[in-house]
Amino acid sequence: MVAGASEGLGAAFAAELAARGMNLVLVARRGHLLADVAEDLTDAHGIEVRCVVADLADQAFVEQLATAADDLDVGIVIYNAAFAPLGPFLDNSEPEIARAVDVNMRGPMLAVRALAPAMCDRGRGAVVLMSSLSGLQGTPHIAVYAASKAFNTHLAESLWYELRSRGIDVVACCAGAMPTPGYQRNFGKKVPGMLSPQEAARQTLDALGRGPRFVPGFVNRMTAVLMGRLLSRRGAVRLIGRNTKDVT
Repeated sequence: MVAGASEGLGAAFAAELAARGMNLVLVARRGHLLADVAEDLTDAHGIEVRCVVADLADQAFVEQLATAADDLDVGIVIYNAAFAPLGPFLDNSEPEIARAVDVNMRGPMLAVRALAPAMCDRGRGAVVLMSSLSGLQGTPHIAVYAASKAFNTHLAESLWYELRSRGIDVVACCAGAMPTPGYQRNFGKKVPGMLSPQEAARQTLDALGRGPRFVPGFVNRMTAVLMGRLLSRRGAVRLIGRNTKDVT
């Protein structure tokens, strides 16, 4: 099951899983894009794809997901969906903040809570929660997004410990910037060590079993070390703030 599968990294996860012979349940809000992804993967790999058109900010998506997966043995849950209010925190509207909380934080908890019990009963499975390098320290001008990604990292680490004795592996993927459609719309500039969504998805799936936290890409891993160990917390936030000061 891939949530947020209509484009970018979510679609790349779906493609990588399909190439490994897995049938898919794809979840996203934009049904026409989801249908295109499903058709391409079915044609290319001969797999079965079920589409769930749902707004992940709406708690009802869990019922839609449970119905779609009721007769399936869901083996991997990937929660990639995210909403990112941009600009200074005080310029973010209350509806934007609420949507980020619903999609980025409540959504993954509800998805895992709905699907993990059956995996535990079978004694095998995996969960990937998408975090971000921006969640490893405060990130000015995308503060809500960064805070929600820190939440996902801590959630994944906690679940990794709780569920590993049940045969379930959990990993937080702390990805760097990628040239996804969303990134291109909002940022556009290339940064050192930028991976393609396809490569980030491949590396993350290969990292299952080595959790609870994984940073795809050598340069990104070195960046995480720099920000988390070599710089002071204040220094790291100031450095990030200089690089995000024009985000609006």
